[in-house]
Amino acid sequence: MRRLKLKKMNRKLKQAPGSLIHVGEHTTEKTDLYMFHYDKDLVLEKQIFDDSECFLKNEKEGVCWLNVTGLHDTSVIERIGNNHNIHPLVQEDILNTMHRSKMEDLEEYLFVVLKMLHYDPVNKEINVEQVSFILNKNGLITFQERAGDVFDSVRERIRKGRGRILKSGTDYLLYALIDAVVDNYFLVLEAVGEDLQNLEDVMMDTPAKGTLEALHKIKQEIIFLRKNVRPLRETINSLVRLETELVSEETDVFFRDVHDHTVQIIETIETYREITAGLQDFYLSSAGNKMNEVMKVLTIISTLFIPLTFIAGIYGMNFDVMPELKWKAGYFFIWGIMVIVTIGMIIYFKRKKWF
Repeated sequence: MRRLKLKKMNRKLKQAPGSLIHVGEHTTEKTDLYMFHYDKDLVLEKQIFDDSECFLKNEKEGVCWLNVTGLHDTSVIERIGNNHNIHPLVQEDILNTMHRSKMEDLEEYLFVVLKMLHYDPVNKEINVEQVSFILNKNGLITFQERAGDVFDSVRERIRKGRGRILKSGTDYLLYALIDAVVDNYFLVLEAVGEDLQNLEDVMMDTPAKGTLEALHKIKQEIIFLRKNVRPLRETINSLVRLETELVSEETDVFFRDVHDHTVQIIETIETYREITAGLQDFYLSSAGNKMNEVMKVLTIISTLFIPLTFIAGIYGMNFDVMPELKWKAGYFFIWGIMVIVTIGMIIYFKRKKWF
């Protein structure tokens, strides 16, 4: 989803609070459900075809992760929400993909909303997708709009037992998924930075009208990126300061690390904004200087022709008594005067360093 049009909100505004209406792009044909259940000794994963089986069960040791892909089927989301005692207002927020990043502590579970960003190198734009997390004592549920995400590295760590993920609890899984989202921001920033660097090289060489349009587009993408990333700092900070049994003290350290990454990302975005503003000023200054050079050349040419026009105007008057008109060398003499005046003015201009 790029940027959701406001008209998509019209049918939502007239509904009562808690009404389950999907606000967003219909990006999948069906809602896919996938379950991970693992501990330090065993990893089980399966695709679920009947949402009645979507229960997070903590009957045995281990971590249970249910991933829901596709939010357009509100009946599936409602059944999953009711199965896990998720409040209707939270279900409504899951289906409304226009929320800012946030974290809510609802005692029995944590509700976290993040923005997952993807960079489209063809159209040179950033696409955004909302991801919602429900963390309770039985496991973790994630809701995303479409297939394809940044969680593959986490899935591989679970399957291959790399790192400490199999030895840790559900709160660590939440951290790992949030960390994957935040790490992907660095890749998006790197792509935007490369586009900005390439545009800067072009502007230093031969700035043109198309360059300004490209610069304006990058500026809009940076503003869009900033809008989606800035609330993330507050969200992660809320997780760091959170006092709940759902998040252990050991995991707090990792959330603080994600918070540091978030601050670094925001600082980089602000740097890009300053660079973009500087490039825009540079372009306008270059365009102004170029126009000044053109106007200077035209002014010099006009100045050179002023005395020539004056001389030609004198001898273009229709008076009977003009001695030079009957002088055989008069024509060549006037040409000589004109040439001398022109050369003299050019020498004068050069001495003044006007060109």
